[in-house]
Amino acid sequence: MKKFFLALTITISIFSFSQKTDILKIRKYRINYLDEKIKETSGLSILNGELFTFNDSGNSPELFELDKTTGEIINVLKINVKNKDWEALTNDGKNFYIGDFGNNGGTRRDLEIYKVPFETHSLKSDSVKLISFEYPEQTEFVPKYLSTDFDAEAMIYLNGKIHLFTKEWGSKSTSHYIIDPEISEKQKAEKVESFKTNFVVTDASYFDKKLYLIGYTKKTEVFLNVFNETESGIFFKEIPKHYYLGSALSIGQIEGIAVDETGIYISGEKFHSPLGGAKQSLYFIPKDKLKD
Repeated sequence: MKKFFLALTITISIFSFSQKTDILKIRKYRINYLDEKIKETSGLSILNGELFTFNDSGNSPELFELDKTTGEIINVLKINVKNKDWEALTNDGKNFYIGDFGNNGGTRRDLEIYKVPFETHSLKSDSVKLISFEYPEQTEFVPKYLSTDFDAEAMIYLNGKIHLFTKEWGSKSTSHYIIDPEISEKQKAEKVESFKTNFVVTDASYFDKKLYLIGYTKKTEVFLNVFNETESGIFFKEIPKHYYLGSALSIGQIEGIAVDETGIYISGEKFHSPLGGAKQSLYFIPKDKLKD
């Protein structure tokens, strides 16, 4: 499902405490513009040192391997599954997890995650497992386009579980849910914590006991929050580091993040608005550019 910014003014408030915002404009960290084949890049994941992305709804069910230094496509992996609204990508070191749970209107009852084995640079489409879930807190499915709190575009794999982070259009928060990838029947996602981000979360990454959440506001502001893992699988008990990364008008609609020991990869899809726009891009922020 396509996303749209609305030209509305939003007062940035803080989750019950004062939060400092550091400026880290990523435009200068652009590796390259991405190929037109992935102009709707909607997630990033690093597996075995290789960087992967995909397009969201309305596109073919494919993963694209990117050259980490140039952003060029070096491999295309096709999967024999549907792409209703792919929005998040993560892995456990052996399998990719593809989140087909985009839900901008809040009406979907078929929220799904595909578990796809990955071996020797290829996907095992004949061994795909489907993980189905629902939000137990959602009791109605009346269309609430761009105002529902039961949308999601971000997940990580940690401690044998999938950790999903919602994109709450109405409350400008995110809720952390846990999903068991070993359960075959439809399951109720377990809500464990929430945080008032004041932006909608569009992707997540986990590295070295830190959670990275990225997203934007309706004013086209792009932000990154970096949380410490204070307990196993718990992130929202401390104030995160809060970074302003720039405007979608110059860096694109930011939809992907992946972190490793060298730094942070960020992808943005092509963005259009009456005020301007930006081409789809891949960015890399070296580790030493983030303040401790």
